[in-house]
Amino acid sequence: MSDFVAANIAAAVEGSGSGQPLRAPRESLGPQQWGMVSFLLSEVAFFSTLIVAYVAFLGSEQSGPTPAVLSLPLVIFTTICLLSSSGTIHLAEKHLRSGAQRAFVLWLTATIALGVIFLLGTAYEWYGLITRDGLTISRNLFGTTYYTLVGFHALHVTAGVIAMLIMLSLGLRGAVTKRNRIGVELVSWYWHFLDGVWIVVFSVVYLFGR
Repeated sequence: MSDFVAANIAAAVEGSGSGQPLRAPRESLGPQQWGMVSFLLSEVAFFSTLIVAYVAFLGSEQSGPTPAVLSLPLVIFTTICLLSSSGTIHLAEKHLRSGAQRAFVLWLTATIALGVIFLLGTAYEWYGLITRDGLTISRNLFGTTYYTLVGFHALHVTAGVIAMLIMLSLGLRGAVTKRNRIGVELVSWYWHFLDGVWIVVFSVVYLFGR
């Protein structure tokens, strides 16, 4: 950030001293970054709708399983894994910027592993809810809103894991470097966003909604 400000100040001084009109400062974000920002804003609206729907119907179910059947210890573990993955992907991006290709690959692999653990934990939780408690998406209103909200988040996490696997494959071949790291940066933004969404979902569904 300091380099960006210094560059713009230098450009302004140079322009004023030569009689040239002052040049407008460079945009801080490129087209790809603005595209991702727009996409994430649309995702905010999407998940907000699902969360509001879940809260609106919470407690209205009179028959069948209720939120009390949800396994809090398991989800706390998977939540720790997912939130930790924000730190590992940050380290992966940081090492890529400094040209440490091996460290980038290692931290990206760790991020993928944590994401997969989260998904496996979600699958295991759903297996128990279906077989032990009989909670399916069509069983009652709680099942419908629960599986829709948590399921769409899991679907987005799956997409993020796939994107990181592609990045890992390219990184192992040396096709991802600090000079063309824009793809890794955008995936990192997306992953941090999913972690932020999960904090809200976890709080609403597993803490306050029980």
